[in-house]
Amino acid sequence: RTPGHAPCRRRGSAGRSRSSCGESSPASPSARAGRCASPRGSASCSCGSWRRRRGPPAVRSPPGVPQPQYGLYAWPGAVVLAQYLWFHRAALPGRRVLELGAGVSLPGLVAAKCGAEVTLSDSEELPQCLENCRRSCLLNDLPHVPVIGLTWGRVSPELLSLAPVDIILGSDVFFEPKDFEDILTTVYYLMEKNPHAQFWTTYQVRSADWSIEALLCKWKLKNIHVPLQSFNADKEHLAGSSLPGRHTIEMMIISLAKSDGT
Repeated sequence: RTPGHAPCRRRGSAGRSRSSCGESSPASPSARAGRCASPRGSASCSCGSWRRRRGPPAVRSPPGVPQPQYGLYAWPGAVVLAQYLWFHRAALPGRRVLELGAGVSLPGLVAAKCGAEVTLSDSEELPQCLENCRRSCLLNDLPHVPVIGLTWGRVSPELLSLAPVDIILGSDVFFEPKDFEDILTTVYYLMEKNPHAQFWTTYQVRSADWSIEALLCKWKLKNIHVPLQSFNADKEHLAGSSLPGRHTIEMMIISLAKSDGT
C-alpha cells in the first residue's frame, strides 16, 4: 500500500492532535527521543524515554528546538521505523545505511547503535537541519557518523560520490505531495547504483487523495506493505514513549521492479 491508500485500522481520529493548519502535530524532542519537558498530559507531551530494560538503545535528541521546520521534530513515523530497525537489529551490523531527510535522525541513530555503517542526510538547503543531525550524533556518542547535504531530486557532488548502500531509510518523507517524485527520483538513482538496496520507509496517513502508485510505476519501482503487528509496532506507545499515539502509520519496503514489473 502507498500513501493515501492505507486502512485506518488501529488508530482512529479520536484524540488525534491537530495543528492550526489541519495536519497532525509532531512530538517535540526537547531532551531525549520519546521524552519532553511539557507538562504531563499536554498535547505536546511525549513523556517516557527510548530506554527500557532489554529494549532499544537510548537515543537523545537536541533539546529545545524552537523552529517550526519539519526536520526539527521527532514524528510518529520515526518511532515506528526505529522499532522496525530494532526488531531486525541482528541483521544490521556491517550493513551500509543511508537515511534521507534525517532531521533528528532517530531511525539512523538506532541503526548505528545496532552496528550499521550509517550516513545521515538532509536537504543541503536546510543547514539548521544538518546541524541538528550532527548534534544528535554527538549527544549519542556517535561522532563518527557522517552527515551530508542531499536535496531530493537534485544531482549533486555529494550524491554522485556516495559510497554503496544496502538500506535507505526514510521516516515520513512522503509529507508534501510536491516532493513525492523528487524523493523517488533520488531513491531510483541510488538503486540503479545499488540494485540490491531497499528503501525502508514509514508514513503517516493524511489524505485519501495522496498516492505514489503511478510514480512507482513510472520509476520502475515496487513496494511491499509491512504490517505493523509483524514487528510489534501496532501499539499507541512504543519503547516507553507516547508515540506514535493515535496517528495512523504505515510502513513499506520499496525496491527495483523486474523487467516484467514484478
